[in-house]
Amino acid sequence: MPRIASAKKMLHTPVIENLFKNIYGDDSKIIERQQQRYKKLLATFEELFGDADVHLFSTSGRTEIGGNHTDHNHGRVLAASVNLDSIGVVAKTNDMQVIFHSDVFDEPFCVDLTDLNIHEAEKETTASIIRGIAARFVELGYHVGGFQACVTSDVFIGSGLSSSASVEVLIGHIFSVFFNDSKVKPEQLALIGQYAENNYFGKPCGLMDQMTCAVGGIVTIDFQNPQQPIVKKINFDFASQNYRLVVVDTGGNHADLTEDYTSIPKEMKATAAVLGGNVVRDIRMDQLLDHIADLRVKVGDRAILRAAHFLMDNERVVDQVEALEKGDFNRFLSLVTESGNSSFRWLQNCYTIKAPDEQGVSLALMVTEQYLKQIPKDAACRVHGGGFAGTIQVFLPTESVADYVTLMESVFGKGAVVVLSIRPQGTVHVDM
Repeated sequence: MPRIASAKKMLHTPVIENLFKNIYGDDSKIIERQQQRYKKLLATFEELFGDADVHLFSTSGRTEIGGNHTDHNHGRVLAASVNLDSIGVVAKTNDMQVIFHSDVFDEPFCVDLTDLNIHEAEKETTASIIRGIAARFVELGYHVGGFQACVTSDVFIGSGLSSSASVEVLIGHIFSVFFNDSKVKPEQLALIGQYAENNYFGKPCGLMDQMTCAVGGIVTIDFQNPQQPIVKKINFDFASQNYRLVVVDTGGNHADLTEDYTSIPKEMKATAAVLGGNVVRDIRMDQLLDHIADLRVKVGDRAILRAAHFLMDNERVVDQVEALEKGDFNRFLSLVTESGNSSFRWLQNCYTIKAPDEQGVSLALMVTEQYLKQIPKDAACRVHGGGFAGTIQVFLPTESVADYVTLMESVFGKGAVVVLSIRPQGTVHVDM
């Protein structure tokens, strides 16, 4: 692999430029911006660690398109990787020490891989993710070793685009390339990242985020058997529709929302348990409706509504996939709207009941729906990601994007709107 100076030059070779066109979009200004981004990170690496034989990595963020809060109850999802990503400049070392520098933090994370036990003091930190990924690699019979890494990400935190999953998959991919001859499949990298986040970081996340960041493209994932999820890429050219995928960041603080997030799978599973299931995927809508009186006493109304949302959105994913495969984009858009309405009414994840005065997501959806009534083409909007605060997702005709951005930034501030493209690849080793 090249040293720092050679790596900077290779960013301008036809091979790398073609790769960048594939993952970032065929626009010379975008490619130039990415080249400068990688060069800046290479310079940071050299400043911190000196010259070295370096490798470059890129792992996408993701957007959820269908199946809101279905993965954790073994349901189906529809998701896509996006052109925002986490990138890393990494050099292999001859010890068992990982030094991981991120521009988000002032100090690097240093992890000794000779100790792969859970450290309570480092929970909810990147160090716990590194240690947890390494531990799972070893448990599965893979190899690990030390490396030095500089990482930056434009998958902004709180965007619903999975900044944490993107970094988790990136770390796993480094271990795969450096110590396992790149033999660890993307699906396995996703499972390893989820394991680390659940057991070492301390967050009971589902698997959709990691799986989409790892596999890439438009994918539908069936988690009926979560240890062997069925992943299928959808052959649909989104760019050819002359629509754009837009995400609006409404602000809001995610720090106090853990209880809101964890209440959803907890209530869904409690509902399923009354009906003899472990998760909602184990039950049917007719069972739910036949036992509502008993369920109201045992789990409460909100839990019933959330289980109903799961059952409807889980089937809706099948319809969305069918619409895309048939090229019926207008039908797909109507299903996005249905999913959003179900999330607001039945799942109830558009704001936290602990702070009813703060309803940025609800406000953004209201303003957007009023705007969509004024444009001639079909469009759709819905809450994006986990909900309660953060972002909404909008599918807009390209010609309406500029006016919409102006409108939403007048409400939520400059830079609140991000216009995305769907990236055909997930995690990538930029082999130079």
